[in-house]
Amino acid sequence: MILLSHADEERRVYYADEALAGLRALDQVRINTTGAPLSGAAFAAFAEGCSIIVGDIEAGANATFFAMAPDLVAYVHGHVDARRVDIAAASTSGVLVTRASPGFGPAVAELALGFMLDICRGITTSTVEWRSGRAPRTTMSSQLSSWILGIIGYGYIARHLTALVRPIGMRVLVTDPYVRAPPEVGIEQVTLEELLAIADFVVPLVVATPETANLIDAKALAQMKPTAFLINVSRGEIVDAAALEDALDRGIIAGAALDVGLAPLRMPPVALASRPDVLATPHIGGVTPEATRHQAMETVRQVAALLRGMIPPGAVNAEAAVRFRAAR
Repeated sequence: MILLSHADEERRVYYADEALAGLRALDQVRINTTGAPLSGAAFAAFAEGCSIIVGDIEAGANATFFAMAPDLVAYVHGHVDARRVDIAAASTSGVLVTRASPGFGPAVAELALGFMLDICRGITTSTVEWRSGRAPRTTMSSQLSSWILGIIGYGYIARHLTALVRPIGMRVLVTDPYVRAPPEVGIEQVTLEELLAIADFVVPLVVATPETANLIDAKALAQMKPTAFLINVSRGEIVDAAALEDALDRGIIAGAALDVGLAPLRMPPVALASRPDVLATPHIGGVTPEATRHQAMETVRQVAALLRGMIPPGAVNAEAAVRFRAAR
């Protein structure tokens, strides 16, 4: 039996009926009917008798859970970021863990582009004025081609964002100690210090790791131009929220646009999101039908492979999958 751990709202957003039908075509499926995310001992109790779990982003697959789930053979995490899954504990219990590949690059890149357009043309500012019953003043705005984009981390999302903005005519700077962009892409590879000092938009697109935690801190913000904007559509852990709030209070930078943070459901904190110098969205960067379908349907393919006795792409601890090998 397969358990789909997504609660109602999580299932509505991230797991379409097509994917659920795909699971049901493979085996019996138990659905999370508790109305809340599952975690720990309660998660294990609900999963009794299930050999495969398709896990959601809020599920608490911790050491307690894995120690109390003797029937579990494989945990298929339906997202790229698997930090809420205790992989070490899963390995100790002999449980295979897999995760989805990213399908959200185009969607997140488009949101970053939308933020930049909004900032340049004052779309939200004018809309708020109109809706409040006041006619906004006609002010001079600017075209994106006159702005410099600085991207920290040249990965999956960064490549999509570069492809969007280069035809517009933006100058693009990239810093990444591990990846060099091909010369034909038409971007400039610089140091982090150079990028912070030059860019009009600073967009960190690095993976959230201990190394990148609070990468954008008070020191980094102080190196940015006072006319520059920070755009975070990646992970909340990358930006020191207190330092950002202080930088905005003191006019060290001009503003920010945020789709992520450390508030519940990875949303920006209210203290920042409610400011007039901040554009904020509730962690919607990868919430499009195309992006969520990619990851949901990948879990179906991974479950199908598991039921055929194959370790699928996306496995993160194949060497520790004792239960899976014993069940084949």
